[in-house]
Amino acid sequence: MTLKIHRLTSRPQFLAAAKGVSQARGAVVVQRLDRADGDDVVGVGFTATRKVGGAVVRNRCKRRLRQAARAMVALYGVSGSDYVFIARQGTADRPWERLLDDVKSALTRLATPADGPRSGKAPVVAAASDTPPSAKDLASQDLDR
Repeated sequence: MTLKIHRLTSRPQFLAAAKGVSQARGAVVVQRLDRADGDDVVGVGFTATRKVGGAVVRNRCKRRLRQAARAMVALYGVSGSDYVFIARQGTADRPWERLLDDVKSALTRLATPADGPRSGKAPVVAAASDTPPSAKDLASQDLDR
């Protein structure tokens, strides 16, 4: 099954995606928002800040990200999600194979369910219990932030 992909174009769409989860890999940051609206269309947007470089460099970064997304979102994207690809400092000069690998690893990581504190959110602590956590509970948490 191929995914139907449409472009994110308006600021509110980008801001909504920023509220989702994100993964930074090498020369790209990918943000994902699960829309949960029952629509199987995948939304894809691209951005590059002035920190990356001048207009020519930013446009080149976005062109490269568009091509990488075209190749990878169909394979590793989750239907019903919006993705925003953010160019980083090395996006323009990164070797193509490494850029594809960065996008692929970010998409696969975002497609797997979050498992613990590395998901970008603080772990949930039960407020009803006044007893301290046991050593087993502490060992099961990932504390090496």
